[in-house]
Amino acid sequence: MNDTDISVGSRSEASVSGRVEPSMKKLEEGKPRKPKRSIGTILAPYLFSFPAFAIVFVFVVIAALNTFRLAFTDSTLLIPGKFVGFQNFVEVFHDEYFWTAMLNSTLYVVCVVPFMVILPLILANLVRGNSKIMGFFRTAFYTPVVMSAVVVGMIWTNLLDSKGLINSILETTRIIKHPIPFLTDRWLILFSAMFVTIWLGLGYYMVIYLTALANIDDALYEAASLDGAGPVRQFVSITMPGVRSTMVLIMMLSTIAAFRVFNEIYVLTNGTAGPGGEDITMSMLIQQQGTGIQARTGYASAISLIVLAVVGTMLIVQQIVQKRGED
Repeated sequence: MNDTDISVGSRSEASVSGRVEPSMKKLEEGKPRKPKRSIGTILAPYLFSFPAFAIVFVFVVIAALNTFRLAFTDSTLLIPGKFVGFQNFVEVFHDEYFWTAMLNSTLYVVCVVPFMVILPLILANLVRGNSKIMGFFRTAFYTPVVMSAVVVGMIWTNLLDSKGLINSILETTRIIKHPIPFLTDRWLILFSAMFVTIWLGLGYYMVIYLTALANIDDALYEAASLDGAGPVRQFVSITMPGVRSTMVLIMMLSTIAAFRVFNEIYVLTNGTAGPGGEDITMSMLIQQQGTGIQARTGYASAISLIVLAVVGTMLIVQQIVQKRGED
């Protein structure tokens, strides 16, 4: 290659680069420029979320930290108290009411949670569809969820009273000779409250299951029908595996709600926790110890931490069992 060829090549490269650079500039000029965001635009999302964040911070975060602090003091409603270490926890474990409340709350979880997991799923499977009659049943089953605790208490107190509707019907039909003590017997009060809890929660968890059932492909049911599978077989082999993650979620939610039950027992016993306080639950024990002029806020805070530890342990165990079942 001689000098003439080199000079020609360099001129051609220069001419090409000269043509490319203006074209690139035109392309850059043709691109829409991003508008500059003002300070107000940047801060607007944070300003909208600040009230919710402030409420959560004050009434959840600070309250939780204050509960943890009070659990190690002998403070009352009117006296700040002083640091006493683990004295409150030692006293709690020697309190017979605490163990009664622990027994009742644990029994509540064992009896209520299985029904809360299975019955709403069966109910949701029955009311699937877009027909008007199915819409009516879904609304009817969900109605108890939006009812207040006072209304629910009045309804079931009148139904379960010794002179209430249920006993009156049973006595009139001569099925029983004496009224059943739904609201005066220790165990009947507890199981009556469990029934009310299940009645209240069916509609709520049914709606959650309906959302999960909508994600199951209908072709699976059609294929199962062609293979001769009946409704029960389809429910066990298709529906339950299809909503497994939702079942775990509902199990966790119902476990927390059952162990922290308060309204049903309080309303049915008129705040007395049954004869001799034998139907007391953990939440009622916290309420009794932490409210009133003679409230022992430090002692109640210690019980609250124990409840937190127990519920957390239950959730961890459920997660471990779920992972082992999936493996």
